[in-house]
Formats: sequence, structure tokens, C-alpha cells
Amino acid sequence: MNFVLKPLAITMALAAAFPSAVFAQSITDSSAQNVVVTAGRQVQLAKDVLADNVIITSEQIAKAGSESLVDLLQQQRGIEISRNGGAGTTSSVLMRGGSNAQNVVLIDGVRYSSSTVGGASWETIPLSQIDHIEIVYGPLSSLYGADAMGGVIQIFTKKGNGPAAMTASFGAGSYGLRKMQAGVAGSSGNEFNYALNVGHENNIGFSATNPNAGIYSYNPDHDGYKLDSASGSFNWQLAPGYEAGVKFMQSRLNAQFDAGSAYDDHTIEQLQTIAAYGKVKISDIWTTNLQVAQSNTLGYTDASYGQSQIDTHQNLFSLQNDIRLGKDVLQVIAESRQEKVRGSTAALNQNRTTNSVAASYLWKQDAHLASVSVRNDNSSVYGSTTTGSLAYGYRLTADWRVNASYGSSFRAPTFNELYYPGYGITANQPEKAKNAEVGIYYEQGSSQLSAVYYQNKATNLLVSTNVCPVQQATHPYGCAYNVDKATMSGVTLGANTHLGDLALRGSLDFQNPVDDTTGKRLARRAKQHASFAAEYTLAQAKFGLETQFSGNRFDNVANTRTLSGYGLMNLYSTYSLSKDLSAVARWNNVLNKDYALAYGYNTPASNVYVGFNYGFK
Repeated sequence: MNFVLKPLAITMALAAAFPSAVFAQSITDSSAQNVVVTAGRQVQLAKDVLADNVIITSEQIAKAGSESLVDLLQQQRGIEISRNGGAGTTSSVLMRGGSNAQNVVLIDGVRYSSSTVGGASWETIPLSQIDHIEIVYGPLSSLYGADAMGGVIQIFTKKGNGPAAMTASFGAGSYGLRKMQAGVAGSSGNEFNYALNVGHENNIGFSATNPNAGIYSYNPDHDGYKLDSASGSFNWQLAPGYEAGVKFMQSRLNAQFDAGSAYDDHTIEQLQTIAAYGKVKISDIWTTNLQVAQSNTLGYTDASYGQSQIDTHQNLFSLQNDIRLGKDVLQVIAESRQEKVRGSTAALNQNRTTNSVAASYLWKQDAHLASVSVRNDNSSVYGSTTTGSLAYGYRLTADWRVNASYGSSFRAPTFNELYYPGYGITANQPEKAKNAEVGIYYEQGSSQLSAVYYQNKATNLLVSTNVCPVQQATHPYGCAYNVDKATMSGVTLGANTHLGDLALRGSLDFQNPVDDTTGKRLARRAKQHASFAAEYTLAQAKFGLETQFSGNRFDNVANTRTLSGYGLMNLYSTYSLSKDLSAVARWNNVLNKDYALAYGYNTPASNVYVGFNYGFK
């Protein structure tokens, strides 16, 4: 524990070293102009958003080098990850102590998730296709419906604007890593914008498991992957006030994993999202947005224990009306989501339709900010669920603001929890949660500070239990049943600033994610985790340091198997060779720390990456 607390104390001291005098300096920075779309389903200045949020910029993504999307997310406040091996293996993102299934993931506004296990398959989302990312913390079910208990992560792909321009990148690194990307983007006058991007990466990898995994999982072979991807965005300005477009993302992951044999155990996962949308300005105050989309998660497994196919197909329809009343905005939303699962397990081949209506109001008056929203989701399987949210913010000064909010949320039972043979129960109901939080925020120039306390109390949680409502013979290994409750509370601190040519960023989370039914800590959640980063600019070069810290975690719900705390250090550098060409180098896990994100599964040792980026701004 001392190993973890010392780096945490350093991070706290560095965050505390950002005094008010430092924040008073006026530094021009693009972050001051950042806008957030996800928090209110509309464009808002980040400083006006009442929900805690983080923006990962395109520059941060360009410097990521060999890292995956989950590695990048792990560096953000309020987020922990779990992964069964290296990049390409099954990954989970845990926000504010919640589970992977308690987040909503959007790709350009299109929901992406598995209806069988819940949550996104993060390993299939290619970093090379992403322009920027918005992370919004807290319950957002009143705007996005089921599963938005811990927050919403929205991924934005690249878009075109201005003269035609090409981008390209390639690089190589440890474990046989090779990454390539190419794209073109631009516009034709003011009527047509376009972007098309393709990517490929492959990795020989390392063994996903170690002997702790047991004889039924451990295999010392290398577990690599291949990931091919493409994305596109096409937008037409048909006439003043009339806009239409099409956007898509697709990827195919072929990844190896260990199943305790010499067999080439591997899985092929495909991500597919496509959307057609239109925007009509009905009047000076009224704008209507329509989107019709499809999202597919396709999974094929070929292992020593057999072959299986599980596919999730989602058809999504959204109609949103934004009515501006002075500085205020009224939203009226209607949505429909049709889920269909098809695969080799016949009992899971089911359908579900959820029809939703929602309304929200955003109010601004002098130093006051407020929002209220309510939504009803009516499912063909589990019935009607209503959620709401109320938030208020007050500007103490031009730079300081305090927020308070209260909201309810829910998670829909997955198809596994409803229908899987010997495990699912068709009568299972949604998980429910009520979240209250208060926060204080500071923003001046390029400098920001935030401190947020939250308490999210969840009931009706679906867990594996032997207390089944039907004959035990039907469920010999237990069942999924609504018998649990939990409290996820904590304090999350964030800070960033510029001191001349030195940029600093830090975050610190103290949390207490507890299973109230058993009194045990929720599995794979630390009581404290933190990150700190520093970047120094010298002429055409930038030199960066990243650190990540985590306290110990328990790998199982009984809290009998411990994952030790860890601290990691990464170094990176970028150098502008010309106006459009730059080189990037990374050294991850500099100290070669041996740590675990899941018991019995390996993580990367010290590794390096060198690459070149062309055309990235």
C-alpha cells in the first residue's frame, strides 16, 4: 500500500501546487473554446456543462502511439479498466465504480453494445479512426435511456472541412506491433464535406495468461491480434437550414486467447455502425434532427472447447426537436431501439423493442445555470421505466462555479440474464440507481480545476446467485437474479494548467464501491487511483511523462483474491520534421512493473513504439 500511497501523495502535491496565482495568468489555448455535445445532446461550451466531463483531443490521440483506446481511457479521472491479457483481448471500462455494462457508448451518436453480455466490446474500437472523445460522468438515463448509470462515452470519428487533405501514419514497436493508417478529408465549397479513413494494426503479442489462471486457461503461447478498420463521414448542405449526411465505422478483430490447450483459440469480432441523418431548421428557434442507424456486434469463437457465434443487431431511430427560447433550450425527443440476437445458442435468439420519449429544459439566467430532464423507456420485455434528472449551477465569479445534481438511472437486463440456458430468468427486471453529487469547478484561460463528490446507490442489481426463484435443478450453477444492492461513492479531483512551455495534468480518485448486500468491495475496483502527466515544449519537440497509480483491488466478489496496487510510468516525445510531418516515440512501462488487471492474466512489460504522422494538426 505504501508503494501506491507515495505516488498518490506526489500527485496530490503537484495538484495542490497549482495555486490561484498560476491560474490567473491569461494563456490562449484551444481548450478554452472546447464544446461538449454529449452532456445535453446539444452543443454547449464546456464551462456551461453541469455534468462532470472530460474531452480527449485529437492531439492526445495522435500522441498515443502504441496504446489502445482502453489504455487512453485509463489515464482519465473516474475510470479504471480490466483486461484479460494484452491489446485485442476482452476489455472492460469501469466508470465511478460501476460495471462495463453500466455505461453507454456512442459512436457518432450511434449506440454500440452487446445485447448478450452488456456494454461495449472495447477491443474492437480502433484508435486510428477516432478524432476526439467526450466522457460525461453520472446518470444520463433521462437523456439516453438504459445503461447510462455510470456515464456516457461518445467517440467522434474524423470529419472533413476545407481543402482536400491527406493524413497517414505508420509505426512499429515491441511484440511485433505494426500500425498503419491513411485518410482523406475536405469539402467542396460550402455544400459537401467528406472524410474517409482506413487503418490496420497487428501484433504478435505475449501470452495472455500465466500459471495463476489454472490448467483450464493457462497456455504459454503468444496471443496476438489483427485489427482492420474503416470509417467515413459525408455531409451535404442541401439548402439554407437543410442538412443531410451518412457516417459509418467498421472494424474486424482476429484475436488469439488462451483456453488451456495447445489449440489456436481465437475469436473474430466485428463492429459495424452506420447512420443516415437529416437536420431541418423549421424556424429561427426550432430545429429538428432525425437519425436512422444500425449497430452490429458480431462475434465468432473457435476454441478447443468448440465453436460459437453470437451476433447483436440493433436498429435505432431518433427524432430530436430543439426549441430555443432566448438563452434557454427545450428539447423533445422520441426514439426507438430494436435489438435482435442471433447465434449458435438457440435460447438467446430473441428480439426486444424499446420505445422512448423524453424532454429536457436547459435554463440560463445571469449567474444561474439549471437543467431538468425526464424520460420514459417502454420495453417489450421488461415494461416501462421512467428516469429523471435535475441539476443546478451557480457562478461564484467569472472563473468559479458550483454544481449540484440528482438523477435516476437504470440498466436493462441482458439477453444472457434473461434467456441463457440454466442461468437466465425471463422475469428479471432492470437495475435501478439514484445518484446525487456536488462539485466545484475553476476555469481561467488554459487552466482548470475540479472537485466532485458523488454517491450512486443502486438497487435490484443482477448478480449470479444460488438464491434462484425456480427449482435449483434448473440452475445447477446458480442464476442471474435481482437480489443485490450497492453504493458507489467517491471524490474525484482534476487539474490541468500551462506554466510557460510546461503543460501539467493530474487527477485523483478516492472511491468506496461497496456491495451493500455483503459488505464487500466490488470486484476489480480500487479505493484510490490517480494519474499525472507533464509535457514540455522545446522548439519543434515535445517531451512527455505519464504516470498511473492504482491501489489494490479484489479479483472476486468474495474479496479473497487480491490484485496488488501498482504504479506505471510512460515517456513519449513528438518532433515536427516539417509543417505536416512529425515523428512520435513512446516508451511504456518504463520501470518494467509486473502488475495485473485481472487475476491470472498478463499485462505488457516495458515496451517501445516509434512512428510517423503526416497531415495531423
